[in-house]
Amino acid sequence: MRTDDVTAPDLFLGLDLGSRTTKIVELAAGAVVGFEVFDTTHDSIEQVRARLDRRDYVRAAATGYGRFLMNAHLDCRVVTEITACAIGTRFVRPQAGLVIDIGGQDSKVILLGNGSGAFADFEMNDRCAAGTGRFLEVMARLLGFGIEEFGRAACEGGEMITLSSMCTVFAESEVISLLAAGRDRASIALGLHGSIADRVYPLAARFDVNGEVLMAGGVALNPCLVDLLSKRLGRPVVVPEHPQIVTAIGAALAANEGVKP
Repeated sequence: MRTDDVTAPDLFLGLDLGSRTTKIVELAAGAVVGFEVFDTTHDSIEQVRARLDRRDYVRAAATGYGRFLMNAHLDCRVVTEITACAIGTRFVRPQAGLVIDIGGQDSKVILLGNGSGAFADFEMNDRCAAGTGRFLEVMARLLGFGIEEFGRAACEGGEMITLSSMCTVFAESEVISLLAAGRDRASIALGLHGSIADRVYPLAARFDVNGEVLMAGGVALNPCLVDLLSKRLGRPVVVPEHPQIVTAIGAALAANEGVKP
């Protein structure tokens, strides 16, 4: 969804520069009125600047791994990913108590606290690619699947082939060996998804959750991973309509914070 040449006296923007994609959310009168999602590239700042030049907005806030880069080149506030994700989750799903956000380079589990943007605690895996969107991309490409079809294909795997390593380098070698041995691609894909779910599950299981479990980020569009996490947690994992923009929504709400009407 995209809106160009927007003129609104109460328009606030949330910018989420992730390692894989960049998201821009437009917030006006307390509602999301537009958003864009596009690939993060070497010139993402210029892409964002061009889009901002078309909009008459009050203030913007940046989050994501590139938030300080945005702040250095654009007039915007900075908000951490944890805070932005918590604020965005409360906005899209007030009854949520826990949010799982698997990004391109890390995976986060956030226990929400009292209030619209408060979080009580969080766990993060940012020390290796295992359990991240980047791992999924590498393995999908290796198995000959597009990233959009990878999760659907894994759902069709009849057998979950367990991999001995979650290190991206060793897992690649193991997948190549499995393919050479004639093993089914969908079953290998299911095993890879199971390995990621096993890596993320302990981060979520340590929290005593009151409320729903929500999954944010682009990986939430992967039906196999959502299903596996639901089974491991023993409860439904809710996916909002546009999970990839939840954190950008939080940034837009943070941009609006403290502005006098």
